[in-house]
Amino acid sequence: MTGSTLPASRVSRLLRGQGALVALVILVALASVLYTGFLSTYNISSFFRYNAMFMLLGIGMTFVIITGGIDLSVGSVAALGSVAAALASPHGALAGILAGVLAGTVVGLLNGVLITRLRVEPFIITLGTFLGARGAAQYFSQRAAVPVDSGGPFAQVGQGDLLGIPVPVLIVAVILAAAGAALHGTRFGRTALSTGDNEDAARLMGLQVDRVKVQVYTLSGLLAGLAGVILAAQFGAGQPTEGVGWELTAIAGVVVGGTLLSGGRGSVFSTMVGIVLLGLIFNILNFENGRGVITIDVFWQNVIRGVFLLAVVLLQTRSMRARPPR
Repeated sequence: MTGSTLPASRVSRLLRGQGALVALVILVALASVLYTGFLSTYNISSFFRYNAMFMLLGIGMTFVIITGGIDLSVGSVAALGSVAAALASPHGALAGILAGVLAGTVVGLLNGVLITRLRVEPFIITLGTFLGARGAAQYFSQRAAVPVDSGGPFAQVGQGDLLGIPVPVLIVAVILAAAGAALHGTRFGRTALSTGDNEDAARLMGLQVDRVKVQVYTLSGLLAGLAGVILAAQFGAGQPTEGVGWELTAIAGVVVGGTLLSGGRGSVFSTMVGIVLLGLIFNILNFENGRGVITIDVFWQNVIRGVFLLAVVLLQTRSMRARPPR
């Protein structure tokens, strides 16, 4: 009896700890059977090329939430980064990339400095920069899309392939590997986790809590700016009106991946699972619409996505409660 219950308990722990991954595998399996072309190279490439922007936002948001914070500005910062990149792109691909990344980094640094110096809740500070970055994007773009050279090297950042792999996916892969190593293998990562777990205790231990907070918000802004660069390159123009609701997608991906909103526990790799899972829902709904049997309006797609998100979060919450204390 002991031999039969031991594997069952291990399976149970696996399912509780990897609920999002299990849901992802099930959805992929079902969709591959139901929809012709779902596993085609074109669909897979297009899916990851577009969702690379949300993956970058999710990586930055993971670090912020791990420290017990929140960053509501990333969608607006991505829009600002896309405008900055488009405006600088005539001077070359490198200028466009640096301009977009710099714009995001400045906003992220501002978030971190204001939060640590003024001791104001991150929700309030990042809500303010959310509005400010959106206004700046509209001002510098004159409320119109800013075109880039569609045939130039800058466009390849969003539209190009290298060895058959979309360039945005390669960018995400490099940053994901670096972020995972930083979170679990450096003092910076350990301090971020300790800060989210118990900030007062972290300060008493002599950890540089404020410095790490500034760093994680700067990182979040930098990656949001990079997402804006990919946005401009992928769609051929800086988009001052894009990015609406992107911060919610990033937060949702982080939560679905299992990172605690209260901080102290999380993984960038799990966040990738959450982002892919949320994106997969829209992808499946588009295939369903293409069959012509039923047509699901975009508004109802959002409702379905929200209900699915709520269900996954509830399951994750139950799994966290079922785990033994650390």
